[in-house]
Amino acid sequence: MAGVFITFEGSEGCGKTTQIKSLANKLKTLGKNVEITREPGGTQIGESIRHLLQDPLNADKITPITELLLFSACRSELSERIIKPALARGDFVVCDRFSDSTYVYQGIGRSLNLSYIEQLKTISVGTLIPDLTIILDLNASTGLERAENRQSGTLDRIEAESLQFFEKIRQGYLDLAKSEPDRFFIIDGSLSVQEIESIIWDEVKKRFLN
Repeated sequence: MAGVFITFEGSEGCGKTTQIKSLANKLKTLGKNVEITREPGGTQIGESIRHLLQDPLNADKITPITELLLFSACRSELSERIIKPALARGDFVVCDRFSDSTYVYQGIGRSLNLSYIEQLKTISVGTLIPDLTIILDLNASTGLERAENRQSGTLDRIEAESLQFFEKIRQGYLDLAKSEPDRFFIIDGSLSVQEIESIIWDEVKKRFLN
């Protein structure tokens, strides 16, 4: 039996990490095997790439194309070593970001050629597509404020981008969701943690547990 691939997307500070843990715990209480992973990261090489991409000391030292290639390399490792094997076992895979992040952050945010991004997606993950992508939609300024509070004022290289950049990111996600309404599920990220947990659980049960 094929597994279920669920991804979480959204701008900085939207609360993905909290909701991923909550969903995974609920699935485990039903006896489901759950693989939790993240992008960038999730593998030994991926975590090294994550450090390069997020280190604030690398601000202005990574070109948009290099950033795109690093994310793609990280995603290839994660897909081959973690996600595809888990899905083949019939597990649930819950991933913090996936290829949609690159479309939005590097394609919309960095204004890179979207055809390059599509080609690299095919090279790095083949036909692998999430069964459900949950977008936690949040006002960009609120998200940045949350990120600053979470990091005690020290933002990583990407979090330190401008408010205008993250407004483009937010709109990019909303536009992307319109293109695949069956896969994407948008939730108001300003709701309480408990309200969001309940909405996500209801949607996952409806799609995969009936």
